[in-house]
Amino acid sequence: MMFEKYDAYKDSGVEWLGAIPEEWSIKPGLVAFSENKRSNKGMVRNTVLSLSYGKIIIKPEEKLVGLVPESFETYQLVEPSDIIIRCTDLQNDQTSLRTGLAKDAGIITSAYLNLNVKQGFDSKYLHYYLHALDTTKVLYKLGSGLRQNLSFLDFKRLPVLDIALSEQKKISSFLDQKTSEIDQAISIKVQQIALLNERKQIVIQKAVTQGLDPNVQMKDSGVEWIGQIPEHWKVLKFKRACQFIYDGTHGSYPRVEQGYRLLSVRNIIDNEFVFREDDSCVSQKHFKEISSKFLIRNDDIQLAIVGGTLGKAAIVKNLEEDIVTQRSLATLRTQPKVLNPNFLLSFIRSPKYQNFLWSNAGFSAQPGVYLNTIQNSYLCMPCLKEQNLITEYIESETTKFSYLIGNIKEQIEKLKEYKTTLINDAVTGKIKVA
Repeated sequence: MMFEKYDAYKDSGVEWLGAIPEEWSIKPGLVAFSENKRSNKGMVRNTVLSLSYGKIIIKPEEKLVGLVPESFETYQLVEPSDIIIRCTDLQNDQTSLRTGLAKDAGIITSAYLNLNVKQGFDSKYLHYYLHALDTTKVLYKLGSGLRQNLSFLDFKRLPVLDIALSEQKKISSFLDQKTSEIDQAISIKVQQIALLNERKQIVIQKAVTQGLDPNVQMKDSGVEWIGQIPEHWKVLKFKRACQFIYDGTHGSYPRVEQGYRLLSVRNIIDNEFVFREDDSCVSQKHFKEISSKFLIRNDDIQLAIVGGTLGKAAIVKNLEEDIVTQRSLATLRTQPKVLNPNFLLSFIRSPKYQNFLWSNAGFSAQPGVYLNTIQNSYLCMPCLKEQNLITEYIESETTKFSYLIGNIKEQIEKLKEYKTTLINDAVTGKIKVA
């Protein structure tokens, strides 16, 4: 979409701002912002707010566990139209959105900077302006490169655009409408991805529980959650189809910079078992102790059995070094003449087995299943030749779904980039929308 431009531009004198409309001027942030430092002493309010994904939200009560009421007295009061900034950890976190515009009165931790917008300025416009500086990483350049945090002093010195209040409001109104349209388009595409993933799971589940022949004679599997299976298939426990099913080490070992990788559920990313730059390592002595029971090798299945990612699974591929795992992972090694590991992986990922895992999970500090539960869980399977055909079919279908999902993800990224550019161009006068 092409937008009109202003009649004439001038150099702003600020490198990251570039040219601005000739009738606009630049002033220091102190003319636009004051710091709101009012504390909640005396428990004036009890509505706790939080900065989440660039929005100021009311924190759900269930997430306030551990916060005693007395601690809220140290929080700061927030008014509607205040701009909240997360100023900490600049060097280590350059992905989180750091600004939010308050819509509700409440309180928020004093770790945040609370900016009150002065008369003559529109809070929505200034928030869009600061949001643009955040997404274009200008905020990270404020102050010296060694600083980890921002302060109100940085915002007092920050160049802001001094334009007519009516024009600010027109710009913010335009952006409200356009960003809402973009967010709605993104939401629709996210739903499309969810539907495709759901369809993919149905395709996989049907293949690993009913096979590929739609006309095959069926029988009762004898396992309620599995249901009907092809007449020539058999049902057996995982422990009968696997050489072993072990979990990783329960021990606590000191970490070393150079050593043997000690991996966990964090290493299952996008359905693949991968190494990370921040993997923990243990010494050779402790590696030998941990690996005395078994060594992980290619085609072993890694299954998350502890934590919120319970049920995530991946197969080990292209392994060229010795590794060990923590107790959050179970290792399943199949009988090669009985069970194709990729068939088992697809069965584990099916909604039926995932539901089985979660329905049998214990909940203490975090969800988890015992190895005994997995070892004695049931699997339905055909002969190895048919397993191989089913595995090839699943790989082919998964590739098709991945292609479709990948295209939609690219569209989402382009929409996000367009939104960032649109906000930046509108608030800095690169386009005329008022």
